[in-house]
Order: sequence, then C-alpha cells, then structure tokens
Amino acid sequence: MDGGILPKAWESLLNSSTFLPVIVKTIERFHDTTWSMEPNRHEFYEMVYIKRGNAVFEISGYPAEIGPNDIIIIKPNQFHKFIVKSESGCEFIVLNFKFVNEFDLQFSGVSLEYFLDFVSGKESGSFLTLKVSQKNEIINILNRILKEKENPDIGSELLNYMLVMELFVLISRALKMEWENSIKNKSSKLKELIQVSVSYINNNYEREISLKDIAQYVFLSTSYFTRAFKEETGISPINYLLKTRIERAKELLKDSTLKISDIALSVGFSNQQRFNDIFKKYVKMTPLQYRKENVGMAKL
Repeated sequence: MDGGILPKAWESLLNSSTFLPVIVKTIERFHDTTWSMEPNRHEFYEMVYIKRGNAVFEISGYPAEIGPNDIIIIKPNQFHKFIVKSESGCEFIVLNFKFVNEFDLQFSGVSLEYFLDFVSGKESGSFLTLKVSQKNEIINILNRILKEKENPDIGSELLNYMLVMELFVLISRALKMEWENSIKNKSSKLKELIQVSVSYINNNYEREISLKDIAQYVFLSTSYFTRAFKEETGISPINYLLKTRIERAKELLKDSTLKISDIALSVGFSNQQRFNDIFKKYVKMTPLQYRKENVGMAKL
C-alpha cells in the first residue's frame, strides 16, 4: 500500500459502505473452572473465538455450548454469561466491535451491508455461531489483528483497519454459507423463502432491482438462489421479474394514455429501447403494435 493508496477492492468497499466496523477492544484470555463471570451486557457486538477447551454461554436465557474453533457473535444489549466447562481450562479471543457512520461518526448498531442483512434478520436470534478450522482465514485475520494492536510501527493502524474490514467480509460470507446450509434440507423453509422473494419482486418490480438485490433479500447467494427459484417456480428470477414488468406494462398500454417512454420507466426499465426489446421478446410485437391492436379491439 505504497503512499497510502488503497487497493481498488478496498476503495470500492469503503465507498459503498455507510457504516464501517470499529474495534472497541480485543482480549486474549485463559480461564479455568474456578473463574466466574457475572451476567453483563454492552451496546456493542462481542465476538468470541475458542482456541482451546469447552465453555457455555448463557445469552438472554439461552445456553450455547462452544468448543475448539467455534466462533460466537453476541448482538448488542444481550445479557450474557461465560462458564468454563473444561477441567484443563479454556483459551479464547474476544473482539468487541461497533459500527460508525463514516459521514458523521455517529455510533450505530448496524454494519456492513451483507453482515447487517444477516444479523438483523429474525432468524438469527440474539447470537450467531460459526464453526471454523484453525487454518481458516478468519482465524488468521483475528490473530493478525491482535498482533498489529501491539505494533507501534508507522502504518500499523491503517493495516489493522484494513484487516478489520477484511474480517467482516469473510464473516459475512461464512454466515451466508451457514444460512444456506441450514435450509438446504428444509424444503418448507426454502419454499417460504422463494415465496418471500416472489413477493419482494411483485412489490419492487418498478425499481431498478437486480438479481443480487433479490438474493440478498432472502440471505442467499445468487447462484443458489437462482437454482432454487427456478426449481420452485419453473422460471428464473430475472425472467420472473421481466415478465412481471411486461404484464404491468400491458395493462398500462391498454388502460392508460401514458407515453410509452413513461410506461417503460414506471415499470422499472431504464430506457425505452430496452423496454421495446424485452416487450417484443415476450409478447412478439412492439409496445406500439400491442397498444394499437388492443385499443382497436376495445372499440369493436
């Protein structure tokens, strides 16, 4: 990163994110079964990675057993207590973080887009868990953050900030993968998500939404979502979106005197030429031909 110039990938991420992660505190600890902790809560997220041993978190009345290479992320303002279970003790890393608005530096309980989309969902409850391996990149980043926190060298602060950004990109991907895996064998849940996505399309077709937007709405990767949507409905999500727009356009062409260019914009197309091409593909005639034909039929 010569001269303080950020890689393009980071530049893009920073420019597209309203809320950015800030580390409040990092701790590396070892405790045995004689250690006790009073229930507490705080306004930031708390991530705990278990390096060795077994423990139980009691979070808002729910027990969560965790062991080696488990990560647990506790949401803000949740009462929680940590209980060591291993006779040989428990070694762990704690990372407390919050999110700050990059424009006015105000604290927020929200996060980077992907991470926020998942953790703000009702499905995830008061905490999230991840199972990783010792060689997982998330663990590598965690250890590097701890190391850089102690490094007084010039540029260490910037490097640590970039590491934190990378950490949350990796966590968000891992959470999405876990979410997908959790529903792959639950056909009723998958059907429900597809219906949710159909409703999302029906309610937002007039906006410039993309396949990525729709997939993110139900916390799925675009590839898995596309496959599941087509299996459930018999049509791809993009084709469903386009057909929904065209059906609404047909109604407007028949029942209104709006200009064709205005109809194109009102049903979600960025320009009339794109609308004309898609309309002809689906209806086998141009919008103008369709209007003339249907107006003529209405007068008979």
